[in-house]
Amino acid sequence: MLLARIAESLYWAGRYLERAEDTARMITVHTDLLRDLPLAAGVGWTPLLAVTGCSEEFLDRHTCPEEDDVVGFLATDPKNRGSILSSLAHARANLRASRVVLPNSSWEVANHLHGWAAGSANDARDRGTRPGWMQVVIFGCQLLGGSLAGTMCHDEAYGFLQLGRHIERADMTIRVLGVQAGVLVGQPPAGVAADYRDVTWASVLRSLCAHQTFSRTEGGGISGPAALRFLLQDQRFPRSVRFCVASAGRKASQLPTPEPVVAQCTAAQDRLDGLVITELTTPNELNDLADKVELDIGEIHEALASTYFTPVLEETA
Repeated sequence: MLLARIAESLYWAGRYLERAEDTARMITVHTDLLRDLPLAAGVGWTPLLAVTGCSEEFLDRHTCPEEDDVVGFLATDPKNRGSILSSLAHARANLRASRVVLPNSSWEVANHLHGWAAGSANDARDRGTRPGWMQVVIFGCQLLGGSLAGTMCHDEAYGFLQLGRHIERADMTIRVLGVQAGVLVGQPPAGVAADYRDVTWASVLRSLCAHQTFSRTEGGGISGPAALRFLLQDQRFPRSVRFCVASAGRKASQLPTPEPVVAQCTAAQDRLDGLVITELTTPNELNDLADKVELDIGEIHEALASTYFTPVLEETA
């Protein structure tokens, strides 16, 4: 049997690894979006803070969301638990706590990635070096994920690692859609011209690494309802909410006493499958859906924690 503390460490390692990769991609895409849009579009750096859920923490320490402050806060601020650098540090710490089940080669990748990111943190702020820094983080997280998939035994330990990644990925997708609801459906909010909606839609898809796959699958231009259905309900795209929740359910079903977790995953799937998205879908409807699905994801996490984890380790995860 896998020890509860090791299972929890692996779960949080998966979540923090996914969080670092997703945050790096969002910062990269948002930087590109601001280059493409004129100032009249009214797009600033506030959405990134909203997606990561740290607006209040940021404003406690900064007067306004200027680019350098927001990027530094989200990328390299050690006091921000959700920053890229903090996420890599937490992933490394949790992998170290579970080294007994990890291949040495994967641990070396995690250790090197964190050391490199900490040593080159200043490059994340400057617009000239930022894209390269973010790409190395993204590729490093993917390299570590591939190393673990290719060398780690696909047993319960690997299952908890993957559960963390699937749940974090689903949570990030629904957060992005919730924050961008006013632009994605219905009338754009004040200050955001309708002419820029397609550009914003493309940016949302790119931030979730979905733009090329969506274009190949759907063909033609970007339709709001089609993109929403793809990101929420597609059963083949690995970053859709439906795919992540279903994958979490399958991983959980291979564990001992999986019933509470599987039940929560099934409830979330049923909610997503019952959603009808049309041109008439309103921002409030999308916001309500995002809130409900986010609650579902939280319930999945709580079911995992109460079934498999000890309550002590979550404070240090």
